[in-house]
Amino acid sequence: MSTATKQPHQKELFGHPVGLFILFFTEMWERFSYYGMRGILVLYMATSATAIDPGLGWTNKDAIWLYGWYTMLVYVASIPGGWIADKFLGQKKTVMLGGLLLCFGHGILAIPQDWAFFTGLLLIILGVGGLKPNISTMVGGLYKEGDIRRDSGFTIFYIGINIGAFLASITVGLVAYYYGWHYGFGLAGIGMLLGQLVFVWGQKFLKGVGEFSGGKEASMAEQEAAKRPLNKIEKDRVIVLLISFLIVVVFWGAFEQAGGLMNLYTDAKVDRSTGWSWLAEIPAAVFQSLNAGYIIIFGTIIGGFWIWWKKKGKESSSLFKMAIGTIIMGLGYVFMMFASQEASAETFGKAAMIWIFLAYLFHTIGELCTSPVALSFITKLAPLKYASIMMGVYFAATGFGNKLAGSIGESAQLEPFEGKMIVSKEQILPYMEKETFKIKNENKEVVEITEFPINEDKNFSIRAKVYEENGSVVFKEYKTEKDLNSLFELSKEEDANTNELLATLKENKITASNPYHAKLSFEKDKDKAQITANKGDGKDYGVSFVLEEQQSEVEYTTFKWLVIFTVAFGLLLILFLKRLKKLTHGAEDNEHEMLETEKYEIADPEINN
Repeated sequence: MSTATKQPHQKELFGHPVGLFILFFTEMWERFSYYGMRGILVLYMATSATAIDPGLGWTNKDAIWLYGWYTMLVYVASIPGGWIADKFLGQKKTVMLGGLLLCFGHGILAIPQDWAFFTGLLLIILGVGGLKPNISTMVGGLYKEGDIRRDSGFTIFYIGINIGAFLASITVGLVAYYYGWHYGFGLAGIGMLLGQLVFVWGQKFLKGVGEFSGGKEASMAEQEAAKRPLNKIEKDRVIVLLISFLIVVVFWGAFEQAGGLMNLYTDAKVDRSTGWSWLAEIPAAVFQSLNAGYIIIFGTIIGGFWIWWKKKGKESSSLFKMAIGTIIMGLGYVFMMFASQEASAETFGKAAMIWIFLAYLFHTIGELCTSPVALSFITKLAPLKYASIMMGVYFAATGFGNKLAGSIGESAQLEPFEGKMIVSKEQILPYMEKETFKIKNENKEVVEITEFPINEDKNFSIRAKVYEENGSVVFKEYKTEKDLNSLFELSKEEDANTNELLATLKENKITASNPYHAKLSFEKDKDKAQITANKGDGKDYGVSFVLEEQQSEVEYTTFKWLVIFTVAFGLLLILFLKRLKKLTHGAEDNEHEMLETEKYEIADPEINN
């Protein structure tokens, strides 16, 4: 081992280049800003413009529509971001530019103006597109070809992403709740500014990493590689990378049910009560932190396991890890099937929280076997001249996976039957109980009040039995058997709503002795609820519901097919593993622990001498 003093870019920390931890903290704060802002984005858009803490006043549908396009464009922008790095600036300068755009974008979002909202979103899309693919490519550039530490380095980097997501899901949401939306956006911006400062300060630890391959600082070999056309080996490696991107789409299409279908299921059908006086029920949104928390706990363990597995001479190629990860992630939905069965075992039943904890655990282990490995795989196989743009295509594939996840989750939600309340407030009061609400008073202080929901224009629900009798749909209160038909009427668009419900009940032979069940949700018209003079008048309430038994069946079927498809897909990859590995032309065959003199890409005359 050399005793010569190492240059800053050659120093190590915990067995990895110090530059890894510069990129770790840069990405951690960037993800803090992204996930923090994303967590309050839809809520801000859907909050009325006349509320105490005003939002944009959009409908939920419009808010989700923009959210879907925004989250997709953020990832798709990685393609031009990678292209700019490969063709003009290099990864390091593009990351610097992307970080600056993000600082401006988040800062502008803190301004309470419509123009600032759209300008901020545009700058964030461009900024993430510049930063996200290139900072990941730079992680790979810290390691010499064949360095066995590369995959574990990406796992450590991945932990940084999830520390940022974990912290953001708590702090930004609380700041927005207590102080206002734009303070939340501002806090996200402060996080990005910290990340940018870390990246600027750490440049000495990133010397020679992420430089423009056609620039002055690039080596002769890099400049020649940028000019010549791809050879047969490089073309084959690009092909196998494109195939791996299909794995990415499938994986994230199944995995990202966490924010949609599983989130809704946790909210509606999981028993989240704790028995604690200070926290009677865990909010459904808190379960979203399980994934990030598990990654922080198990990230290095999974990374270390694969290094140990490799040393034992076992199959440990990136494609194998991704296949195993897809299978493990898919098996997590087995626990959601158990949850669905438990909740369906009794009317309006709830599933135990343990199923959610186990499902997220398997999803996280699968993610750790797939996502950081896929990032590392790209840096191993992508031709130097296309390194960043291939990383950009990877993140675009992630975006398409998110879109697929949304489509799957949407298909698992039945279209609700709708109607309107036709009685006065006094007539419906006997069907509800007083509840305790947290509201903001005129001084923006959070206070608790106990009141009938309808007096505060809040939503309320009534549990009902639903069945067919003498050619009509009958609604009865679940426990008291009180008639509910007189409280509301279904929409009368050529009686399509009523006829569809009646046909469903008849088809399944649903009678008074064997009824279906529904939670009738009463919600006041959002625009009317913002008129102060209308508060508590009990008017303008709509009614919507789905049949619980049918919804449970659809959810169970969705979970089942997610298991079947992901496991089958993973096994299919393993079946064709040898053929796919041939296309890599041994890119991972010579991975080993590097000697001290092998660890650095940049020549060090003191070591060479």
